[in-house]
Amino acid sequence: MSVRFENVSFRYPGSTAGVFDIDLEIATGELLAVIGPSGSGKSTLLKLLAGFAVPDAGRILVDGRDVTDLEPHERALGVVFQSYALFPHMSLWRNVAYPLKVRGTPKAERRQRALDALARVGLAEFAERAPTSLSGGQQQRVALARALVFSPRALLLDEPLSALDAALRHGMRDEILRVQRGAGIATLHVTHDQEEALSMGDRVAVMHAGRLIQVAAPRELYDRPASRTVAAFVGHANLWDGEVRAPGRVVTRLGELACDTAGFEPGGRTCVLVRPEQVVPLAELPGAARPNVFYGRISEDRFLGAVRRCDLEVGSGLVRIETNIRTAIAAVSIPPEAIRLLPPDPTALHTGSLS
Repeated sequence: MSVRFENVSFRYPGSTAGVFDIDLEIATGELLAVIGPSGSGKSTLLKLLAGFAVPDAGRILVDGRDVTDLEPHERALGVVFQSYALFPHMSLWRNVAYPLKVRGTPKAERRQRALDALARVGLAEFAERAPTSLSGGQQQRVALARALVFSPRALLLDEPLSALDAALRHGMRDEILRVQRGAGIATLHVTHDQEEALSMGDRVAVMHAGRLIQVAAPRELYDRPASRTVAAFVGHANLWDGEVRAPGRVVTRLGELACDTAGFEPGGRTCVLVRPEQVVPLAELPGAARPNVFYGRISEDRFLGAVRRCDLEVGSGLVRIETNIRTAIAAVSIPPEAIRLLPPDPTALHTGSLS
């Protein structure tokens, strides 16, 4: 069962905030993660699909059926919220069975289906317990079982792991994926955690100012962002304004870089992207001049355990480095294949600056 947004727009009354011209499909069995800064519209997208808000324009279809004007309970969608929203006075199986109860399912059947759903999330032996006796991760698994117990037409995940500590979040990512894959259900996952989105999503949608600015597989999104805005938002990035001086040559505030300039004419502006982990730190200066090698002064040096993040000041520019090397860094080498050219930042066209 698939989900489709067809040119959907919605504006909050008395505000300029909302979502605009959303054209998006989630295939059967696909998990689409949606990320974006606060106010970008990602939660609004989920509310529109859930039926908590009605579009001003466009249609929302679930398995080919137009649900745009249907009430939330008529859409048959499973929703898992950031807060578990479990009934503390009910046992686990009764919590899971509640969607079946409101649908008039006989008690014996809803109990069995609730037990089956709890078994899918590894909690069948706790069926008679109260939610308050469980850990946060276990309660979230109960909420997931409840969202799936009535065989929904799609699954909506609204920041489901944000209330958990880091260790539990990692385990729950795998748990949610296992259950979602087993159910083979189209899933919209809204999250502020980029690592979560990249590790869980079959595709990741990036929203900005109420619009979708790129939808792609995680690796494509990270390695081939469509714009400076996406590159700056997803992961860490070196982003320098540049100018193509000749085929295979771009000049920035660091100096001249050798790289593939296909698609960019000499004299044209560009934005140079290099991910910090692709910068090669050098313990000493090379004996002879080499292309794409720059020396400077370490201005920031942050030890994060498995990763060390450094800032190397090079002239009037800055190179961000991510490495596991713990020795002194005197220079850096930037492999030409690590450089990606993007359309220029519009502000750079007006300032004429290279940074």
